[in-house]
Amino acid sequence: MTTRSRKVKKIPSPHSPAPRATILGVSVFLTSITWLVFGETLHHPSINFDDQGYVFQNPRVTPGLTLTGILWAFRHSHMENWHPLTWISHMLDCQLFGLNPGGHHFTNVLLHTVAVILLFLVFHKMTGAVWRSAFVAAVFAIHPLRVESVAWVAERKDVLSGVFFMLTLGAYVRYVREPSGIHYLVVALFFALGLMAKPMLVTLPLVLLLLDYWPLDRFSYISSTKSKFKTGTAHWRSQKSIVTRLILEKVPLLVLSAASSVITLFAQRQAGVSTESLPLSWRINNALVSYVAYIWQMICPIRLALVYPHPEYRLSFWEVAAAVAFLAGVTTVVLTFGKTHRYLITGWFWYVGMLVPVIGVMQVGPQARADRYTYLPQIGLYLIATWTIADLSVAWRYRRQILVVAAAIVIAALTCLAWIQDTYWRDSETLWTHTLAVTSHNDVAHANLAAVLLGRDRIDEAIPHSEEALKIHPRYFPAHDTLAAGLLRRGRMYEAVVHLKESLKINPDGIYAQGNLVWVLATSPDASLRDGAKAIGLAKKLIERTGHANDANAITARRILAAGYAETSRFSEAIETAQQALQLAIAQGNVALTKDLQSDIANYRRSLPVRDPEAANKTR
Repeated sequence: MTTRSRKVKKIPSPHSPAPRATILGVSVFLTSITWLVFGETLHHPSINFDDQGYVFQNPRVTPGLTLTGILWAFRHSHMENWHPLTWISHMLDCQLFGLNPGGHHFTNVLLHTVAVILLFLVFHKMTGAVWRSAFVAAVFAIHPLRVESVAWVAERKDVLSGVFFMLTLGAYVRYVREPSGIHYLVVALFFALGLMAKPMLVTLPLVLLLLDYWPLDRFSYISSTKSKFKTGTAHWRSQKSIVTRLILEKVPLLVLSAASSVITLFAQRQAGVSTESLPLSWRINNALVSYVAYIWQMICPIRLALVYPHPEYRLSFWEVAAAVAFLAGVTTVVLTFGKTHRYLITGWFWYVGMLVPVIGVMQVGPQARADRYTYLPQIGLYLIATWTIADLSVAWRYRRQILVVAAAIVIAALTCLAWIQDTYWRDSETLWTHTLAVTSHNDVAHANLAAVLLGRDRIDEAIPHSEEALKIHPRYFPAHDTLAAGLLRRGRMYEAVVHLKESLKINPDGIYAQGNLVWVLATSPDASLRDGAKAIGLAKKLIERTGHANDANAITARRILAAGYAETSRFSEAIETAQQALQLAIAQGNVALTKDLQSDIANYRRSLPVRDPEAANKTR
């Protein structure tokens, strides 16, 4: 690496730095608009979609920052991902703020603010254009598509990886201006940390190569110094040699990308995630349309949703053809004018390239696309729009005044729209209700809204949403679980058991379905459904799965085992097991489980088994 870096001459910056007061003023402005939009999230609770699994009911995270937890973060994958730095950041939040969602939201907003300011500083350092860089950073800061990444605790990986992405760019600029092995190692270090926050950064080496083209001008600079007197074939060969050297320079970073990709694929397969659940043709069609949809959402950021259902076979030939024509047309324009306006090539292929890992060809999850996936890729489009407008307006009269007013209007409009979008994240019910209002065929939204309503004892409202989710996607096991829970609370035991068994056929490891089914075996008022001995055996398996954790699942498993013991008249064992669960519930601060266990123990002391089919479900 040191040998290679010696061959690359120092490239001086052609730009004079802006006054420090200007840099400071812009940074203060960017910070202000970021907190104006996202400061409200500090009062938001967590939501019932991944937040619990990532943080608030994750026994590896809730104890805070521990050596055991750190080792787990590096050695294990969880929630279909290997991103140890993200897990460690959640642990640190639990150490500092406990399970208060406001503290976790604070960290998200803080990290996003840091990413915004770093983006401004790096672009200014690369281009010398202070106001263009400021505008790009401002749009990145408060565009409504950023809301999902910032307002969602479970999307910590976006804002954390964003910080390391910007640090990598900054370190790379320094390496280009002052080549050395140490400076290159700093680039590689920040890149590696970014990959450990979110593997989507695997395409960052491509971004660096694009920055070599513009604005760092490494192609032009090296070409002009080394091929000054070459023409024709000799010049072409020299240029090809330069490109080859710049690509070879990225090889260590590409090795890191490859390693991250392999680990991610392994983690997803370990989690049982299938990328082949949809035919390849459907996935390719959706990817092409999604590229265009993201551009439209950038221009018109309304009707944004947490989950966009995959269109599967429903995309028409003309929709796909139109998307192909649009993408081909834009690419042609970019290549045609890219020689004279090189930012077009950098910006367009930044956008296209960074979306490749999440565009849906390798499908993970039920979504067609996601707002969070645009967090870093759309910077390339902001770059194109900003520099194109600046170039086209060169001959305008009152150019400065017009551009200032236009920029102010754009920033004000985006701030307003982002603030509105942020209000939909004030609680889970509002979020899913809004998602259903702006999407169709959304089984995920129906099932999750049903779960929220069940948690609020609005059972008659919850059941229709679960049934609708199953109409859309009969094999969607959260839907089966929530419908079964509602039916149990209405005493429709046989129907509930049917759905629990169906859920377990689809997802044999489903803890909720297993727990509820075993609870029915232990506590059903209908003797034909009870089987205490079988309940004990299954409950012990549940405890083995949850290990020695102290989360709600582990406590509930012990409660179910106690109920099984009581059903078989082993009341002393029932009392002992229930008391163990009670101590865990008290330590966790789980009020609902504490009350239920105290009631259970009182029954067992009177040699009475539990016969309340609703009790276990109230803890969900």
